[in-house]
Amino acid sequence: RHRCCHRPTKIYDDGAKPSHKTEYVENYPGYGTVCPPESCKPKPELQEDKARMDGTTTFRSDYLPYEIVTRPFRQPEEYRPKSGKIDLGTIYQRDYNPHKVGPVTLARPRERKHTSDAKVDTVPTYRDHYRLWKSQRTESCKVEHDYEPPSERFGNPSTFQDDYIPKQPNPPASCKPCDSKLPEGPFDGNTIHRTAYVVHELGPLFVRPREEYKPSDQPFEDLTTHQRDFKGMPGEQAKSCKPENQKHGSDDPFKGTTEFQDRYQPYLVTAPEFHKPREYVPPTDKMDLKSSNRLDYIKHKVAPRASMKPAPGRKSTGPFQGKTTTKEDYQPWRVCPREPIKKEEEIQKPTGKFASLTTFRSHYIPHQANPPQSFKPVEVVPTGVPFKDETLYRTEYTPKKPEVCPGLNPDAVGYVYVNTDSEGHRFYRRLSPEPSGPDCSPVPEEGPAVS
Repeated sequence: RHRCCHRPTKIYDDGAKPSHKTEYVENYPGYGTVCPPESCKPKPELQEDKARMDGTTTFRSDYLPYEIVTRPFRQPEEYRPKSGKIDLGTIYQRDYNPHKVGPVTLARPRERKHTSDAKVDTVPTYRDHYRLWKSQRTESCKVEHDYEPPSERFGNPSTFQDDYIPKQPNPPASCKPCDSKLPEGPFDGNTIHRTAYVVHELGPLFVRPREEYKPSDQPFEDLTTHQRDFKGMPGEQAKSCKPENQKHGSDDPFKGTTEFQDRYQPYLVTAPEFHKPREYVPPTDKMDLKSSNRLDYIKHKVAPRASMKPAPGRKSTGPFQGKTTTKEDYQPWRVCPREPIKKEEEIQKPTGKFASLTTFRSHYIPHQANPPQSFKPVEVVPTGVPFKDETLYRTEYTPKKPEVCPGLNPDAVGYVYVNTDSEGHRFYRRLSPEPSGPDCSPVPEEGPAVS
């Protein structure tokens, strides 16, 4: 504990002498002649001003400045152009030998269009390979068993019949209080509110008079700043870039047959066989409707459950008293509207007429708008000259002789029928081979026709 060295006041003076020792001195006494360790803190001694301070430091005394000599600069030699002509030839120009380049021959084979108007009388591979088989219907492996009811009576009792014990229901005790007798004499309806309430008279209700509407004498300015300052400029209507709707083609009906009509002919299809269900034959024996529940069930006479509805009480024959203390004591009062608690405005509203001149109207200077410069190009071709629709394709195109397919009329073209492969292609052989081009390459003797 801390022990204060001050003397207590006379109120709490108990006659004991004050102790000037602290808790540290009492707990840690001195041991013989052992001196405490000396402090390493320097003693605060006042140093005398022996001489004036010299401004030189070790850096200034040891590091002496050296003379800096500028680096010699090499002067470039004067440019003198060489005499003679520059040889602009390269190794590529010297070693490269130009060759004449001709048109590239296409490696793509010539397209052969096998078109014909003749009808094909061949049988496709699908119809030839996949034919209908006459298959017999498999008989059912299901074994039909007629239901036979058991002849013996089921004599094993159920778990419910063994464990269930009928119990007589005990009616619960009634919580209805006993009939209490009503007090005799008239009912005293006086309350503390009726006896102690003092009726006060209400003053008349304040009604604020309605102000009459006074229309303004000034005309209404419905012209906005945008309508007044930004006026539309007249201009031409933009032309439509939509091309004219020209019909390409003829209105005549199509006369002829299509490839679909030629190749896909209607085939005779047999109707699928309809499976006739087996006729239902009702059983002739009489059905036994007796079950184990009907045979083994024993009826018990159980009394009906007593009703839990309370007994009807005694009804009062006198008139109903609809008056309550709330209806008689709390009458509707007229409540005056509360005045608004609004502070008076420190800044008074102006009383003069409002000047409708804004900063935009006073400082705006209307300028005349210049139409933008058109960047439409000048018409180079006059509209009166007819348009030349000639192209390089029209001028340089040379029509070629159409190739005749040998499948149309092989006897007239000069071919003889050889054979037909598995895919339905017919091959013909030319009677006398002829050259087909400038390279004198013979035409193959056999050529396929349309399948």
